[in-house]
Amino acid sequence: QEQLMESGGGSVQAGESLELACRVPRDVYRNRCITWFRQIPGKEREGVAQIYCTGERPTIADSLKGRFTISRNNAESTVYLTVGALNPDDTGTYTCAAARSCDCPRPEFSGDNEYWGRGTQVTVSS
Repeated sequence: QEQLMESGGGSVQAGESLELACRVPRDVYRNRCITWFRQIPGKEREGVAQIYCTGERPTIADSLKGRFTISRNNAESTVYLTVGALNPDDTGTYTCAAARSCDCPRPEFSGDNEYWGRGTQVTVSS
């Protein structure tokens, strides 16, 4: 069973930034779209960002554009989510997942992801 591994979460003050990492097994990394999700307490899980296996079409959820970016590092088999200008409403568990193909599902953040990580916690205090 392939397993993705997130890291980089932590406790920060409002306005600060974090770089979250999703380490992906190489055979999965090369062929799969990777999506970042987050689960905020009291809310349903939501898609945050996704990127094709080729690095094309990086997509950020509309409400997060301008603050979040997604990128791939091929040498490290890692997908990064940079989260900026954090506020307490961003507090939650951030999880990455690998889709069943290189192309990301349409509509955005939909579809059945095959492999998941366990998540990394982000806590933002005011």
